[in-house]
Amino acid sequence: MQDVTQDNQQTNNAPADRLNRQCYCITLDRKALNESLQNQFVDAGSEASGYPDPNHFFSNTPVFVPRVDIATMERIVQAIESAAELPQYRERVLSWAPEIANFDPGPIGAFMGYDFHLGANGPQLIEINTNAGGAFLNVLLARAQHLCCTSSQQTAATHQALNGFEDAVFDMFTQEWQTQQANSIPRRLAIVDDNPKSQFMFPEFLLAQQLLQARGIETLILDPSELEYANNALVAYGKPIDMVYNRLVDFAFDSSSNAALRRAYLDEAVVVTPNPRAHAFLADKRNLALLAEPQTLRDWGLSDADADFLESAVPKTRLVSQNDAAQLWSDRSHLFFKPVAGHGSKGVYRGKKITRGVFDNILKGGYIAQEFVPAGERIVKIDDTVTSRKVDIRLYTYAGKLLLTAARVYQGQATNFRTPGGGFAPVFQV
Repeated sequence: MQDVTQDNQQTNNAPADRLNRQCYCITLDRKALNESLQNQFVDAGSEASGYPDPNHFFSNTPVFVPRVDIATMERIVQAIESAAELPQYRERVLSWAPEIANFDPGPIGAFMGYDFHLGANGPQLIEINTNAGGAFLNVLLARAQHLCCTSSQQTAATHQALNGFEDAVFDMFTQEWQTQQANSIPRRLAIVDDNPKSQFMFPEFLLAQQLLQARGIETLILDPSELEYANNALVAYGKPIDMVYNRLVDFAFDSSSNAALRRAYLDEAVVVTPNPRAHAFLADKRNLALLAEPQTLRDWGLSDADADFLESAVPKTRLVSQNDAAQLWSDRSHLFFKPVAGHGSKGVYRGKKITRGVFDNILKGGYIAQEFVPAGERIVKIDDTVTSRKVDIRLYTYAGKLLLTAARVYQGQATNFRTPGGGFAPVFQV
């Protein structure tokens, strides 16, 4: 990896930092966005009135990101996925993963999500997610942008990605299918989540449904309780299900409500993406402790270039243990505590704010302690009041290749969609 000094990094970031502080342009054409959503819901045979107000999803303003940071984040993703292929890495990960992760039907996982904070030291990896939400919504958002006051705008590469998004998604699901089945495409796919109509992201399930059906794949949106497994077939309402786009947060299919899906998956009667093995190798939070040990990864066979990228980008992370209680308490102001089995920022704690009682519960196990990395900042104007918001950047990828880049603007300890002026935001590269 070529050395980049902090001074050079700050120089590269200067235009983006200035725009994030001083540009208050409202680039979102909400009328166009809402009409696009409405039209797509109608085309899918659904009414938008029963679903969350789309205005809660989206910020009015873009987030400016240096092109070099986008390229660096893509390279970090490639380094992570190279590390995840190492035999000794896999052996270590499987030592703490659920038993179901040992089963390898082939698919590598659709819609990976890599979340970063940006700062003077370059992109810092915060989290890795399977079943990463928001991609379908972010494409519509990125297409509904006015020009900004500066020359900065979506690049030719961004436009190419947006124009090719639907084809890339279809190709992704096709590739996932073909790693396990010989047929060209599945006949019927189910998007599966717990009580899907109650999910905040349900509108994007409708968008995914429309995209896949337009390309010849009948697509259902189902709760796992609607699935039955009999005669070596996964069935819903008498219809065989060939493939499942998995949006469940029961990553090992342990819940009794997921019993039919689990049996069909293990019998290879259905193709599931992302599946428990993909989550174990890439998204289990304990893996961050391995990715933060570049010398160990070098010893296991990772290239120096990949290890250098991880060394610069993965905050120090450790598994929480009672044996380290005194040191963890002493270091808590510099740490962020995350539950191993958590999702959606539930149960996360900024160390400097925790009480002794909360800390004692954390020590009981099932947590990692990650070096705290502050989020980036976006200055916005809300009702003529200038205020600051936090920012993180998400890369949606498949097989290590970028599908889409998006930002989330928020306020508080962790990302959320409750912040005035917050929500998903398009990334403008500078």
